[in-house]
Amino acid sequence: MLNLIPGIQSTSSALNAERIRMDVVSQNISNAQVTKGPDGKPYQRQQVVFQTVLDAQVQEAGGASGGSTVQVAKIVTDQRPPILAYRPGHPDADARGMVAMPNINVHEEMVDLIASSRSFEANLAVVKSARSMAMQSLSIGKR
Repeated sequence: MLNLIPGIQSTSSALNAERIRMDVVSQNISNAQVTKGPDGKPYQRQQVVFQTVLDAQVQEAGGASGGSTVQVAKIVTDQRPPILAYRPGHPDADARGMVAMPNINVHEEMVDLIASSRSFEANLAVVKSARSMAMQSLSIGKR
């Protein structure tokens, strides 16, 4: 018997985790120039931390593992200090003309966004392949 459900569940969790990662990266890019947030400090880069969760219930029952899923464990704030830029006319400049800018490298964020997007596409391809195999399995009995 062909059981595609564990594979689809793993892929579904990975799709959801990558969607969250893309949202966080997009938020970082959007806030790359925000010098004063609600707390009065420059925006700080956020990062997604993934964790893998094994299907413990199946293993406890003595069966084979049903696969693993990916979840977002947490979203953490990057602890790198803000970047100081000389902009004397900026409203947030200090007495020396220095402005604390967010610790975001847009190029790094774009690489992260592309990697996340590729992972999302790969997981979609898995779902499409599983659907195709299931449809072919159903058509075997019709011949």
